[in-house]
Amino acid sequence: MKYRLKDLCSITKGATGIMKADGGKYPLVALGEERKQHSEYQFDATAAIVPLISSTGHGHASMKRVHYQEGKFALGNILCAIIPNDEKQLHPKYLHLYLQQFKDSLLVPLMRGAANVSLPMNKLADVEIEVCGLERQLEIIGLEGEVAKLKNELEERLNAQDGDVTKLRQSFLREAMQGKLVKQDKRDGHAKDLLEKIKAEKAKSGKKEKELPSIKPEEVPFEIPEDWVWCRLGDTGILKRGKSKHRPRNDTRLFDGGKYPFIQTGDVSKAKNKKGLITTINGYYNDFGLAQSEVQPKGTLCITIAANIAECGFLDFDACVPDSIVCFGAIEKVIEVYIYHYLKLAKADLERYAPATAQKNINLGILNDLPIPLPPLSEQNRIVKKLEQLMQLCDELQASIQQSREQNEMLLQQVLREALRKEEARV
Repeated sequence: MKYRLKDLCSITKGATGIMKADGGKYPLVALGEERKQHSEYQFDATAAIVPLISSTGHGHASMKRVHYQEGKFALGNILCAIIPNDEKQLHPKYLHLYLQQFKDSLLVPLMRGAANVSLPMNKLADVEIEVCGLERQLEIIGLEGEVAKLKNELEERLNAQDGDVTKLRQSFLREAMQGKLVKQDKRDGHAKDLLEKIKAEKAKSGKKEKELPSIKPEEVPFEIPEDWVWCRLGDTGILKRGKSKHRPRNDTRLFDGGKYPFIQTGDVSKAKNKKGLITTINGYYNDFGLAQSEVQPKGTLCITIAANIAECGFLDFDACVPDSIVCFGAIEKVIEVYIYHYLKLAKADLERYAPATAQKNINLGILNDLPIPLPPLSEQNRIVKKLEQLMQLCDELQASIQQSREQNEMLLQQVLREALRKEEARV
């Protein structure tokens, strides 16, 4: 039988400003899945909790979740608690499951507003739900517990598989950097000749560079082929730190009406999910902003030295970079791609140089001094091509795992929805 919510429940708006959470002992239900904490409670009950504003806003109606909460709790003032008057007639958990499963058809269409999209409480009160007998409600609640357990077991297996793919990536990288991934060919020459060529090209720029110290035996972590050479990262190309110290959050004068793309460390970190390409933009410098920076060309290899250390990626557009990013340039593009792959392996080593502070960072000198195994140029080409094939295979494996994860997530929803729909069909 169908009932309106207001006929079976009390519907009360939250009274606590979410930003006023003071870390007390009572859970404060907000929009996010995790609870905040507050020193006072508003309810001592079991409730389904519905957000009164859109999850995405900006004129788009949506609702990520309906919450469930028991005991003493505080409630944010942009949500409301729906508490059954008689739990023998309507179990709170059943109510939560019902509203969660059908929120997109029952609740989201009731949201109104052009910019600040919200759900009127009087419209919520008139929402009709199907209420079966208590025994059947408890069966559906039990079904939710069983399927949730299965979902968690599957999730654990998928997480383990995901971890195996990550280990596989690192294994491929280690083999590549030890000269074990592709065959050696004497016709490639010796990497020392490549270093001499790089040194000569760097000298043409007219810029005097401090000579880096030779690699000491204790710095060598593994053996490499006889035609390779251990050198410093700074020996293989030119490392140049970004100039800008200004970010959109602390100096808007440089960004008002801007047109020159500006990236930050977070944009570089996202490149690992975009096949190594930096595709996101944090803001746009105007001419005033550009005057204290410079534009790096598309294809530049960017390396972070603050926040997420040694994340790297290639610019997919011309952009300015801050002083927390170092740009690397080499005489041949393949060297830059080879360095990109090596940094993914050396990331943990570089992180060890960072001080144990809230904002981790390393300096340009540490990056310059990083030991690196350098193959001849022809072999670098073969290594890069092979790694691209293997990384594509790993991408496909992880995509398959993610697809299974999404299907697993949908499993619970589908089973419960079907069980609830059967109740409606019986009426």
